[in-house]
Amino acid sequence: MSDDAFDEFSFLPLQSADLGLDGPVPRAERLSLELPDGRTLSALRFGDGPPTVTFLHGAGLNAHTWDSTILALGLPALAIDLPGHGDSSWRDDAAYVGPALAPDVAAGMDAWTDSPQLLVGQSLGGLTAAAVAAQRPDLVRELVVIDITPGIDPNGGASQIREFFAGPSDWASREELVDRALSFGLGGTRAAAERGVFLNSRVRPDGRVEWKHHFARIANALAADPEAAAAASARQDAISSVLSAGGWSDLAAVTAPLTLIRGDHGYVTTDEADDFEKRLPEASVVRVPTGHNVQEEIPGELGRMLRQRAGKG
Repeated sequence: MSDDAFDEFSFLPLQSADLGLDGPVPRAERLSLELPDGRTLSALRFGDGPPTVTFLHGAGLNAHTWDSTILALGLPALAIDLPGHGDSSWRDDAAYVGPALAPDVAAGMDAWTDSPQLLVGQSLGGLTAAAVAAQRPDLVRELVVIDITPGIDPNGGASQIREFFAGPSDWASREELVDRALSFGLGGTRAAAERGVFLNSRVRPDGRVEWKHHFARIANALAADPEAAAAASARQDAISSVLSAGGWSDLAAVTAPLTLIRGDHGYVTTDEADDFEKRLPEASVVRVPTGHNVQEEIPGELGRMLRQRAGKG
């Protein structure tokens, strides 16, 4: 599978067919915005007319994780590549936490939307979405947070994921990445793994393939330096309580209607969902039969749920 043979939207017809959707695939385009410090923020826009729903993905993913959900949604939508992911620039400070990412996301929403959005964020994107809603309430009509609450590691703390990304920093081909993903039990079917790898990797000028997101480079560097890895782990432990408190403060400051959607075998436990409800009694909690990546496991159901929340159900 080469960059010459496929474009990034070439998978949409098959994804639409898999969802049993009738009619043409919506128009899709890549957007790019230069930020004040010279970095680039990238996004995907689907459909005709201004977006009504904006999506933020989780750590190690990219805007294409929402493709099937957006097809099922059937509304004009915007999916942003968080900084350090997809086609958005990496951050020199590697500060991939909600409050640091929120101003960049807000800049994109200012540029690419013209009305308050149904803002949907999964995992790291959920905490970022909460920070956006707290910092810029004018941009958010309603907030949906998917399978994350403050205090849960939004980077996916499972050792399997860390080991997967801690492999070589570049590869001879995407097929090698697909084989590695499948060997770790990731990616689902080979066809799904090929699609995911194609959309989350790039071919460098020297012909080598690398992941688009910064986390793989960080994990690789830490794997090669045990002392740096130990220091990074200690820093993470030291700031986890601060990040947790900040996340709850962001959610408490949200004035828009708020919903938590959690997978019944995702990251958010029953106790954590109960804590969410106690802290935010005006919010809604919806439990669905899936894991952490709700948008990839049940995209049709999620798209229909979000369409109802957008007032188009």
